[in-house]
Amino acid sequence: MNWLWALIVGLILGLIAKAILPGKQQIPLWLTVLCGLIGSVLGNWAATGLGVNETRGIDWIRHILQLIGAIIIVAIGDRIWVAVRGKRSHRT
Repeated sequence: MNWLWALIVGLILGLIAKAILPGKQQIPLWLTVLCGLIGSVLGNWAATGLGVNETRGIDWIRHILQLIGAIIIVAIGDRIWVAVRGKRSHRT
């Protein structure tokens, strides 16, 4: 059941990150979910490093760090996706 929850969190964070980033991102939904998952892991890592990964109530700081991680990873993933897709389209 943890993997299902991780996919849901990745999807939500990835979609929010795409909505926050300016312009239109070219990455497909599956890559958005993957970038959201990676961003969530990075946010958890940063929260652990800052000592705010487990607090009373809702872990707002951890969630914000997860979202920031997702925004960064979605932006990087989009640039890589466009670069790879652009090179492929020129070869044909």
